[in-house]
Amino acid sequence: MTERPTTRDAFLGGRLHVLQPRDGYRAATDPVFLAAACPARPGQSVLELGCGVGVASLCLAARVPGLRITGVERQAEYADLARRNAVAVDLTIVEADLSALPADLRQKSFDHVIANPPYFASDDGTAARDAGREAANRLETPLVDWITVARARLVPKGWLTLIQTTERLPECLAALQDGFGAITVLPMQPRVGRAVTRVVIRARKSARAPFRLLPPFLIHESVAHPGDAPDFTAKAEAVLRHAAPLPFEDATGCI
Repeated sequence: MTERPTTRDAFLGGRLHVLQPRDGYRAATDPVFLAAACPARPGQSVLELGCGVGVASLCLAARVPGLRITGVERQAEYADLARRNAVAVDLTIVEADLSALPADLRQKSFDHVIANPPYFASDDGTAARDAGREAANRLETPLVDWITVARARLVPKGWLTLIQTTERLPECLAALQDGFGAITVLPMQPRVGRAVTRVVIRARKSARAPFRLLPPFLIHESVAHPGDAPDFTAKAEAVLRHAAPLPFEDATGCI
């Protein structure tokens, strides 16, 4: 198979440089925010479901030293790029579908599971021209199955962290009722006056703490896109450029 062209893209203000397909699915800010929401501590273990080229796992490793991270990716091309991106990090890439994990992985438990499940249902809209982009964006495995697999792989009191579209928040919350508590939702507001389109969700296995809805996290300063000029808020800049955590600590006390 002919290898497709790639680009080497900077994340976290240049602390990371990641190979991505030039024309396929390309990570942007969402995996960075996902990594910033995970309350992992040095020495803990993390499983990323649907890791793509590894951006979220690599951003998490850059913020929290000494993690043992495993990424699961079903697309061979993306799994290969993730391995190439992880040469200097304790990140193991497993090429598999999350609905059919290898037996050795099913025997392991993790302190954290993170995931950025595809945003679009299998029958939503027009398919992308690129097969890799289509597979990354189109949800073939139901969200409830992602959450069920995560719960099975978590240690008791382990944390699940997700990023998802606002319209799928009810589906996520319904699935989390089985086996999770301390569910906390952080709305990610793109601009002042704009509707929230993304949410970051954190939940703890076997916990009993009540549901929390945090104030929105504002990503951009201006009310309209100012062209090519960057306009991230200071808090978003800290996360995206300097590997700061997202502000969950007031809700959980765990960062």
